[in-house]
Amino acid sequence: MKEEEEEEEEEAAAASGGELTAGHAWRKGIGDAIKLMSAMLVSVAVSCGADGERLHLVAGSYADKTAPGIFVYEFNPDNGRVNRVGETSGIANPSFLALAPDGKHLYSVSETDDDSASVHAFRMDGDRGPIHLNAQLTGGASPCHVSVEPAGRFLVAANYTGGSITVFPLAADGSIAPATQKFGFDDSIKSHLHCTVFSPDGKFLFATDLGKDRIYGFRVTPDDNPRLTLDSSVELEKGSGPRHLVFHPSGKYAYVINELAGTVTAMRYDNGSLLPFQYALSDTTSGKGGKGSADIRISPDGRFLYSSNRLKADGIAIFSISSSSGALTRIGNQPTGAHPRNFILSPDGQFLLVASRDRNDVETFRRNPDTGLLENSVQITGISKPVCLVWGIGYRV
Repeated sequence: MKEEEEEEEEEAAAASGGELTAGHAWRKGIGDAIKLMSAMLVSVAVSCGADGERLHLVAGSYADKTAPGIFVYEFNPDNGRVNRVGETSGIANPSFLALAPDGKHLYSVSETDDDSASVHAFRMDGDRGPIHLNAQLTGGASPCHVSVEPAGRFLVAANYTGGSITVFPLAADGSIAPATQKFGFDDSIKSHLHCTVFSPDGKFLFATDLGKDRIYGFRVTPDDNPRLTLDSSVELEKGSGPRHLVFHPSGKYAYVINELAGTVTAMRYDNGSLLPFQYALSDTTSGKGGKGSADIRISPDGRFLYSSNRLKADGIAIFSISSSSGALTRIGNQPTGAHPRNFILSPDGQFLLVASRDRNDVETFRRNPDTGLLENSVQITGISKPVCLVWGIGYRV
């Protein structure tokens, strides 16, 4: 019904010689951007074995400013093996990365716990690796996550120690403009903002607060001057520690991995509203304390969910997702290297790659699309403290 209304608005504007409203133009732009990104993922998943455009893995790490911290690998979709083609140094602790929707620019945090905390922009270059464009200070210590709006108009950094999120417009050349907004949540209880994730339609942004066991919802303004407006707050179980959040491909559900409780919270989603309905155990180790669940992903077909656990039980918990209710059922566990802080699925869903920070490698598992289980791992060695993995869509060599 919504698509029909938008088509009618376009037709009416065309017939009268008028222009679309700012809100409609923004919605159309968001939709086009999401369609473009989806098409790019499908295209690369299908053609990454052909000549020309390839599928590349980009890894961020904890690294000294003088050492390489971002690594680029060409990924072989037949066997999961890689070949390093580039690296970048000069950034202290580029521990989280995000790719622009057009695949031409990469963004990184510099996770430092002082006034030098910042976000960095890069242009993807096939000959020399990511080329640094510029940087902006976050105004909050220990930025640990960065996300780019689906239309590519701005990015948002989550400042863990700073207890805040910072909003930066993006220029046409991919560089980062000075911050235009900052939201702080510290009061009598210390906030620890851990991630920011846009809704599937790009109209809302959600930020997890590990310190206060909350998820904040922001409305994105539909105009040429993008801004966020705090819209909602969802309270989770006390002591859960929400860390990373992911939406189901259907757009009907969202799931958050809780670092402190070692659980996954399943939530129904509808137009900016999150409603928790299930807490499923990710880390099954007994006793209180010592849990350290970290990351969460969903298979491209929406049938399986994966979450990583650290500290006591290094590995990936595997869940099936009910097609009718979105509820989770634990079906397996895959041991990994030490401290699996971050992991990612290949666009075609055939592989799952795990960044094992304390084993200094990335482990590649082949995934069974029917059962969701993992097997036959291959190690990518020679990388110090890897903690973030993204696909370099559109990267050329």
